[in-house]
Amino acid sequence: MNIIERIIAKKANKTSVKVGEELSVKVDLAIAHDVTGPLAVDQFMKIGVDKVFDKDKVVFVMDHNIPCSSVDSRIQHRTIHEFCNKFGAKVYGRAEGVIHQVIWEEGLYKKGDIIVGADSHTCTAGAYGAVAIPVGSTEIAAVMALGELDLEVPETYLINIDGELNPGVYGKDIILYVIGKFGTNGFTDKAVVFSGSTILGLSNEEKMTISNMMIEMGAMIGYIHQGDEEIGEVKEVYNISASDIVPVAACPSSPGNVKPIKEIEGQKINQAVIGSCTNGRYTDMKIAAEVLKGRKIAHGVNMVIVPASKRILDKMEDEGLTKIFRDAGAVVTNPGCGPCFGAHQGLLSKEDVAISSTNRNFPGRMGHKEAKIYLASPRTVAESAVKGYITSPGTVIPLEG
Repeated sequence: MNIIERIIAKKANKTSVKVGEELSVKVDLAIAHDVTGPLAVDQFMKIGVDKVFDKDKVVFVMDHNIPCSSVDSRIQHRTIHEFCNKFGAKVYGRAEGVIHQVIWEEGLYKKGDIIVGADSHTCTAGAYGAVAIPVGSTEIAAVMALGELDLEVPETYLINIDGELNPGVYGKDIILYVIGKFGTNGFTDKAVVFSGSTILGLSNEEKMTISNMMIEMGAMIGYIHQGDEEIGEVKEVYNISASDIVPVAACPSSPGNVKPIKEIEGQKINQAVIGSCTNGRYTDMKIAAEVLKGRKIAHGVNMVIVPASKRILDKMEDEGLTKIFRDAGAVVTNPGCGPCFGAHQGLLSKEDVAISSTNRNFPGRMGHKEAKIYLASPRTVAESAVKGYITSPGTVIPLEG
């Protein structure tokens, strides 16, 4: 068995499993947020049980609409709080951050765990060796009640990336390059493992960026090899040289429409966003602050900075990063999802063009359906914000290496 199958087998209390086998696995953590949570609560109540399977393993995080952006979003929050008060489930409702960042910071899972989440980017936890599976609100309700998930063992694919990265290339460029290579449906309902010397040498933050966006190529499970385990036999192996990866962006209107920055350089922008569960971590903020320090955001460009958690925001404030951003002309918001999913805190109008470190650029994702969104690394976003148009990293300040 391969690493994914071994984890599944252990949680199914079986000595072995095979691709296509239908089984039930024990769940170590069940999560939902303020958008998916209320429907999960409604479905849970219809099941008719009188408790959640484990109070410490059922978690809600308010991150999409915080502070509430509408009366409806306030009702969503109240629904979740009332449920948690009644059943004792955990709730993070004071802008602690984006769900995928919060559950890691709080130590709610570990390597080898199975996490089930009512959010498509649940796969972020694969960065730390968890098998993290996204499901819908109805399914998460059943998991919260029973502590088990029915699944079909998926095929597993391995992507090895080896060698030294080019200057200006970050985790975001790596995952965008791979999505561009295989397409947004390249691994639908499959498990994908990333390994190789390049991947193993990345920071934990960059590994989270990569695992976060594995769903954008259809993966049911996204997993980063931890380096101390045998991967085992997989369906197919793909080998990529790190030297082939250059700074890239996903162009409108698909994460799979990936082009080198050099090919789109000069495209004017009027909004720049750094944040989200993909690239809202401290290292992302530090990279952006190094670009913006002592500089001003270009005239006509709005810049929004959205820390992925309160802990990150606290560190930004302690290290002077928030002052750098504000002095440059950016707006620093409370931790959360920000404008990423199109509800508040910096939405786009029909004529707007944005460059963002977030994870999706479908029509209407961040506002008007005719707005154009480019996805890129925080370094590329920051330099583009200073210039007023999409620009290659290294234009504003020299690259190292």
